[in-house]
Amino acid sequence: MAAKVKPLGDRVLVKPEEEEEQIKGGIIIPDTAKEKPQRGKVVAVGDGKVDDSGKKIAPSVKSGDVVLYGKYAGTEVQLDDSEHLIMSEGDILAIIEG
Repeated sequence: MAAKVKPLGDRVLVKPEEEEEQIKGGIIIPDTAKEKPQRGKVVAVGDGKVDDSGKKIAPSVKSGDVVLYGKYAGTEVQLDDSEHLIMSEGDILAIIEG
Protein backbone atom coordinates (compact mmCIF):
# COMPACT_ATOMS: atom_id res chain seq x y z
CA MET A 1 0.00 0.00 0.00
CA ALA A 2 2.89 2.41 0.72
CA ALA A 3 3.80 2.46 -2.99
CA LYS A 4 0.26 3.66 -3.80
CA VAL A 5 0.43 6.68 -1.48
CA LYS A 6 1.19 9.94 -3.30
CA PRO A 7 2.00 12.84 -0.96
CA LEU A 8 0.62 16.25 -1.97
CA GLY A 9 2.64 19.41 -2.55
CA ASP A 10 5.96 19.44 -0.71
CA ARG A 11 5.07 16.47 1.50
CA VAL A 12 7.30 13.39 1.75
CA LEU A 13 6.49 9.83 2.91
CA VAL A 14 9.35 8.39 5.00
CA LYS A 15 9.80 4.93 6.53
CA PRO A 16 11.83 5.37 9.75
CA GLU A 17 14.79 3.02 10.16
CA GLU A 18 14.58 0.79 13.19
CA GLU A 19 17.18 1.48 15.84
CA GLU A 20 19.34 -1.46 16.81
CA GLU A 21 18.46 -2.60 20.32
CA GLN A 22 21.44 -2.31 22.61
CA ILE A 23 21.56 -3.89 26.01
CA LYS A 24 24.07 -2.30 28.38
CA GLY A 25 24.81 -3.91 31.69
CA GLY A 26 21.99 -6.42 31.24
CA ILE A 27 19.29 -3.72 31.29
CA ILE A 28 16.65 -3.92 28.56
CA ILE A 29 15.21 -0.53 27.65
CA PRO A 30 11.43 -0.68 27.06
CA ASP A 31 10.04 0.63 23.75
CA THR A 32 8.32 3.53 25.50
CA ALA A 33 11.65 4.86 26.82
CA LYS A 34 13.57 4.58 23.55
CA GLU A 35 14.38 7.63 21.45
CA LYS A 36 12.42 8.07 18.25
CA PRO A 37 14.50 7.37 15.15
CA GLN A 38 15.58 10.45 13.24
CA ARG A 39 16.73 8.64 10.13
CA GLY A 40 14.63 7.02 7.44
CA LYS A 41 14.19 6.13 3.80
CA VAL A 42 12.05 8.24 1.47
CA VAL A 43 9.25 6.09 0.04
CA ALA A 44 7.30 8.69 -1.98
CA VAL A 45 7.56 12.41 -2.77
CA GLY A 46 4.95 15.01 -3.74
CA ASP A 47 5.14 17.15 -6.88
CA GLY A 48 6.71 20.12 -5.09
CA LYS A 49 5.80 23.44 -3.56
CA VAL A 50 4.23 26.33 -5.49
CA ASP A 51 5.80 29.72 -4.78
CA ASP A 52 4.01 33.09 -4.65
CA SER A 53 4.36 33.66 -8.40
CA GLY A 54 2.74 30.28 -9.19
CA LYS A 55 5.98 28.59 -10.20
CA LYS A 56 6.40 24.99 -9.01
CA ILE A 57 9.60 24.27 -7.06
CA ALA A 58 10.77 20.67 -7.52
CA PRO A 59 11.55 18.69 -4.35
CA SER A 60 15.19 18.22 -3.31
CA VAL A 61 14.69 14.59 -2.25
CA LYS A 62 13.63 11.55 -4.26
CA SER A 63 12.38 8.05 -3.50
CA GLY A 64 15.14 5.86 -2.09
CA ASP A 65 17.08 8.69 -0.41
CA VAL A 66 18.12 8.10 3.20
CA VAL A 67 17.43 11.25 5.20
CA LEU A 68 17.79 12.79 8.64
CA TYR A 69 14.78 14.65 10.03
CA GLY A 70 13.77 16.47 13.19
CA LYS A 71 12.95 14.43 16.30
CA TYR A 72 9.25 15.32 16.33
CA ALA A 73 8.80 15.87 12.59
CA GLY A 74 5.87 14.54 10.62
CA THR A 75 2.63 12.74 11.26
CA GLU A 76 2.72 9.01 11.99
CA VAL A 77 0.66 6.79 9.71
CA GLN A 78 0.29 2.99 9.60
CA LEU A 79 0.85 1.48 6.13
CA ASP A 80 1.45 -2.20 5.34
CA ASP A 81 1.58 -2.99 9.08
CA SER A 82 4.56 -0.66 9.58
CA GLU A 83 5.04 2.90 10.77
CA HIS A 84 5.60 5.67 8.24
CA LEU A 85 5.83 9.45 8.56
CA ILE A 86 4.31 12.07 6.29
CA MET A 87 6.24 15.31 6.68
CA SER A 88 6.93 18.56 4.93
CA GLU A 89 10.15 18.59 2.92
CA GLY A 90 11.26 21.44 5.20
CA ASP A 91 11.34 18.99 8.15
CA ILE A 92 14.13 17.04 6.42
CA LEU A 93 17.52 18.21 7.67
CA ALA A 94 19.91 16.30 5.41
CA ILE A 95 20.32 13.55 2.80
CA ILE A 96 22.80 10.82 3.74
CA GLU A 97 24.94 9.90 0.74
CA GLY A 98 26.83 6.67 0.29
